[in-house]
This record gives sequence, C-alpha cells and structure tokens, in this order.
Amino acid sequence: MPAPTSASTEVVDLCRELIRIDTSNYGSDEGPGERKAAEYVAGLLDEVGIAAEVVETAPGRANVLARWGGTGAGGRQDALLMHGHLDVVPAAAEDWQVHPFSGEVHDGYVWGRGAVDMKDFDAMLLAVVRERQRTGRVPERPVVLCFTADEEAGGHLGAERLVTDHRDWFDGCTEAVGEVGGFSTTVRGRRLYLIEAAERGMAWMRLTARGRAGHGSMINRNNAVTRLAAAVARIGAHEWPVRLTPTMQTLLASVAELAGTEATPENAPALMEEFGEAARMLGAVLRHSTNPTMLDAGYKVNVIPTEATAHVDGRFLPGFEDEFFATLAELVGEGIDIDYVSNQPPWEMPYDGALVDAMSRSLLAEDPDALVAPYLMSAGTDAKHFTRLGMRTYGFAPLRLPEDLDFTALFHGVDERVPVDALEFGTRVMDRFLDEA
Repeated sequence: MPAPTSASTEVVDLCRELIRIDTSNYGSDEGPGERKAAEYVAGLLDEVGIAAEVVETAPGRANVLARWGGTGAGGRQDALLMHGHLDVVPAAAEDWQVHPFSGEVHDGYVWGRGAVDMKDFDAMLLAVVRERQRTGRVPERPVVLCFTADEEAGGHLGAERLVTDHRDWFDGCTEAVGEVGGFSTTVRGRRLYLIEAAERGMAWMRLTARGRAGHGSMINRNNAVTRLAAAVARIGAHEWPVRLTPTMQTLLASVAELAGTEATPENAPALMEEFGEAARMLGAVLRHSTNPTMLDAGYKVNVIPTEATAHVDGRFLPGFEDEFFATLAELVGEGIDIDYVSNQPPWEMPYDGALVDAMSRSLLAEDPDALVAPYLMSAGTDAKHFTRLGMRTYGFAPLRLPEDLDFTALFHGVDERVPVDALEFGTRVMDRFLDEA
C-alpha cells in the first residue's frame, strides 16, 4: 500500500468543495457561471504562493491562469500546459440518489455533478501542485495552470477566448494535458489505461427549411415540415462506414492481441465490444456520426408553417473531414440551409515522444501489470482550442477504476461519482508525471 501524502488526503476534500459550487452550464446566459469556482481555485493557488489571475470573458464567466515552476535547473525552457474546466452540465436533483451538488461521500465514492467531468481532475491537479509547492518540489519545466469556463458549451467563453485574446499566457507552451484520458478499462481480465491522443471534430448544426404557409386542409407541395422531416430521417438513418485513424489502429492492435486475433476494419466493431459498457463511447469513434437532437415547427395544428428547423449533433473523424461534409450535403438535400452553431475541427497527435513516455511510465509505476494505449475521444474538449497554438495535446486524468463500474455512462449521467481510491491513485500518478514531464 503506497504511503499517504498530503495531496492524496486533500484531493477528496477539494473535489467535494468544487462539486458543491454549482457551475451548471446551460449553453445560454442562464446559470450561475464559474466566477465563484474560479475565485476558490485562485485562492487555493494564492494560499501556497502561486500568483493566479481570474480572467472574466463575460459577466460571471471566469477562467483562472497561473504560471508555476521553471527553475531552469534541467535546461527545459518550453512550457507544459495543464488545463481543466470548471463548468458542468446541469443536473436534476429529483433524478439522483444524492443531491448532485452535495459532494457527498458514500460507499467509497465522491458523488456529484462534475465528479468525473471534470472536477476530479481539477482537484487532483490542485492537490498535487499545492503539495509540491509547499514542500519545495517545484518542477524544473515551466508549467501553465489553466482552469476554464464554458467547456460544456464548446469553450467559446473559455479556452477559445483565452487562445484568441490572452494568448501571451501560452507563449512557450509546446505540450498540453487535460481531459479525457488516463482512466482504466478492463479487457479479458487485463487493465488497460487509455490516453486520449485524438478527438473527432464537432459540427453542431441548425437545419432550416422554408416553404409556403397555408391552411392545413389544403394541398401544399411546398411544405417546410415535410422537407425538413425527410432530411432529418435520412441523416438519422445513415450508416457511416468504418474508418480507422492511426490512433484507433494502435488501440485495436492492443485489443486484438489480448483477444488472440488481428485487427481489421471488418472486425473492428467486434473488438470494441471487448470493452463492455465502455464500447458505448469507444465504439463511437470507428465512424462519423450524425444524431438529430431537436425539432421545431409550427404554432397551430391547422396552419402549415413557413419555416421548420432541426438541430443535429455531427461528429467527424480526423483525416476524413471532406468525406463527412460531402456526404452530409447529399443527405440534407436541396432547399435546406445549414448554419453551424459550433464547427470545430478534429485533431490527432502522434503517440510517441517524451510526454507520452512520461504518462505511460507514471501509470505503470503505480500499476505495473497494466497496459497503456491511445484512443480517440468521441466528444470534444478544450484541447481543440489549444491545438490551434501548435501544442501537442493529450488527455490524461489518471484513474484506476473498478472493473464493474460503467464509467462512460457517468459522463453527463445521473448519479455521477468517482471512487475515492481512484482520486488518491490519480494524485500519485500526477505527482510522478510532473517529475517525468
């Protein structure tokens, strides 16, 4: 049993306190914003002598930035960005076993909205940084600490604004780590840690069909609802083909070896089933996806409206962008306008180099019999914005998880929770990582 450190004992309290600060992001002007959480984080850093700046990009929408380390003793001048977001998706308390903003500890878990997405990482990072600062173990490499607003709505008031309006904070940053990676899954009895090395692109789109208004009892060949409904049906029913990026080829090779076979595009979906419940997320990145999510038309049953709209959540693979948008245009068809609520490119990083080695070594030092492999994230993170500055970006929020925990269902789900011992494990790994990075 590893010896306890002040970080591994403090991390649970920090996670609970962050969860108790409601930072629900409704994707609009509603909600409490991140200001209270940002001030709490800045206070934790200031308390140990790390000067932190709170950057507000809109009323109540706050980010935290700080520089740390960089003693120069090792000759490393390029900086490492470590980033986490402070906002969370909303939660309906009546659906939960415990109140989603209670930060309750129950059955060995910390419960609450943000427990895995991603106040757990924020707490791990803060706990490790605070302990190292208190004990004089400041990293030789310069580190930029960044806690952002608005990630759950695309990062437009968070990472995007920081990259655009405050990019001097990131001068010298060549590499970055944030969510979502470093968590364990189990394949055929073997623990496998997944490091995020790629993300699908995000195309949140609004489709608008326009037609001729009229009485619902009459013939109307120019019905906006009919045209839009047909397009939505085509989009929702389309079967996208399997496309394997380099990241997924590497992951599938690891899984195939455990399964005693070879990875091919044909058996890729079957290999993803080896992940059990986690295949819900991991299997989604074998293809593009387009899921209709919202419909709106009309105001009275006997009135044919002039306009009908739909929203579609589109995700597309790195390296296959042209295919995605060309096929999408065919599926939408003529007479329908496409407006992008958010259109962010995918990214994919080489799975090699000193930073990748540091992540792998720090995990295996705590779990020697495990395997480590890259994966492609189905959703999006703030990394999309930081890659614009030329950084090599990875998802690394280390957690050793129980085999029977349906971890991926907890993201934006009911009864979100994180094991206490996983938080403690993560602080030990993160501490080792800072020595290696």
